Amino acid sequence: MQRYFYLIVLLGWSLACFVIAKATAQEHGQHPPQDMSLHEKFYSTWFMPDQPDKSCCNKADCYPTIARFKNSQWWARRREDGEWLPIPWKKVEMNRDNPDGRSHVCAPPPSSSHPPKTVFCFSLGGGI
Repeated sequence: MQRYFYLIVLLGWSLACFVIAKATAQEHGQHPPQDMSLHEKFYSTWFMPDQPDKSCCNKADCYPTIARFKNSQWWARRREDGEWLPIPWKKVEMNRDNPDGRSHVCAPPPSSSHPPKTVFCFSLGGGI
């Protein structure tokens, strides 16, 4: 009887972890299939606010993110490792709205050759 109890608890815990991981992936860093063309168009025409002749990159470096405002600064969550990146004010998009009302960031993965916590571009959900 005790063996079945532990098996049920283990299965329940595994299912809960799967559901939480799936929900987290959908809310952060993922391009919903129905929005792919919308994001591709937005990212391909997005240029750095502080360097308007340089692209923010592409859909490989740009993605929806979770953003928060703390200590007079915006922070965005990096998709690869969940680390919070400080957003330099000069990288905040002020001249156009994002395509879907979500916050977006363009940042290289932590394994890239760029300095740690590099941010190319940031757009606050709903535009600013």
